Amino acid sequence: MAERRGPVRGSRRIDHVDEGIIEALQANGRESFRAIAGQLGVSEATVRARYARLCEEQILQVVAVTNPLGLGFEQALIGIKTAGSPEPVAEEISGWTEADYVVVTAGQYDLVVEVVAADRRGLLEVTNRMRELEGVVSTETFLYLDLVKQLYDWGTRP
Repeated sequence: MAERRGPVRGSRRIDHVDEGIIEALQANGRESFRAIAGQLGVSEATVRARYARLCEEQILQVVAVTNPLGLGFEQALIGIKTAGSPEPVAEEISGWTEADYVVVTAGQYDLVVEVVAADRRGLLEVTNRMRELEGVVSTETFLYLDLVKQLYDWGTRP
């Protein structure tokens, strides 16, 4: 299995060609490099090279996005309060297959984690694993009842 998208570090500079590639692939992830090149007025080789760089720098990842609830999975957002720095807890949880979104936050929670599990028992198991981690003070679980909106087509706007 290919390595899953890891931590995203500081922003990188992109130009109008990179923006055009990103926006074209957000509109249609199966768009050909040739068609994108035609839209942008550059060569297919340029699009291919830029695409490779954007992927390598973890700016771009083209995947099929699913609705876990529609596939019968259980999904939840978990707020975590830590004693001390949240980074060690975030690093540990980010390695778990159930965790698909891990962010360090400001505010009521030090971390927010989105998890997907096969069933409610799986959600309980992953929540209990979180509670057992050194540095975790408390968790609050927000069970998803319905997924109303999930879009990834915002382009490159700030």
